[in-house]
Amino acid sequence: MTRTYLVTGSASGIGAAATAHLRNQGAHVVGADLRDSDITVDLATADGRRELVEQAHQLTGGRLDGVVACAGVAQFDPITIGVNYFGAVATLEGLRPLLVEGTDPRAVVISSVASLHPTDSSIVEAALAGDEAAATAAARSAVESGHGAQIYSSSKAAIARWVRRNAVTAEWAGMGIPLNAIAPGTIVTPMIQAMLDTDAGLKAIDGSVPMPLNGHAQPQQVAQLISWLVSKENSHITGQVVFLDGGADAVLRGDGTW
Repeated sequence: MTRTYLVTGSASGIGAAATAHLRNQGAHVVGADLRDSDITVDLATADGRRELVEQAHQLTGGRLDGVVACAGVAQFDPITIGVNYFGAVATLEGLRPLLVEGTDPRAVVISSVASLHPTDSSIVEAALAGDEAAATAAARSAVESGHGAQIYSSSKAAIARWVRRNAVTAEWAGMGIPLNAIAPGTIVTPMIQAMLDTDAGLKAIDGSVPMPLNGHAQPQQVAQLISWLVSKENSHITGQVVFLDGGADAVLRGDGTW
């Protein structure tokens, strides 16, 4: 039976690679993004999040076998917490009823190795409390204090913690839905290409995300992991933040996670 997936951020980067890979495997994929997609919405807004769910219902007949939340931005701006955390959570929670109706349903969201970098606890805690206004205010304060880079790391740490908290609940595990996050290292996408093209930018990236195994990765490599995590073969892996990072996590944390 053909599996049906919905992928956000499908117009570029990891989302585009995941969409192409899943389609090449014979799946029916509904893409959502700001442009060039089946569903055109802005996940930074409440209206866009509601529209995503409404259109997903219409285009899928009310059932999905998998959701892949790839939409994300990396700006020194409150929009980053809006898309990367609140947009992702709205996607996963809003489409969960469609997954319940699917066959061997699965869900994946993109976190980042940046979740291991310094974060702003006020942003993270406000996000986990579901208080978007407070998280936005905290993000704005971070920009004003010269710590705008922490908005991105905070958004990715928050979504990783959300997955850990929710994957084992009755709403997810209890309904037979594995829920996982992938934490990529440096992936060569339009989001970071400008930095990779300069010596200073490349030095900064490699300094913060050391990848001793094969260096920078391509979106297609993440797509292959996504494909397995949302396949019916994944029956027991849930609540995990899987680092696809060439060893960056091991370099940065060693065995300190145990």
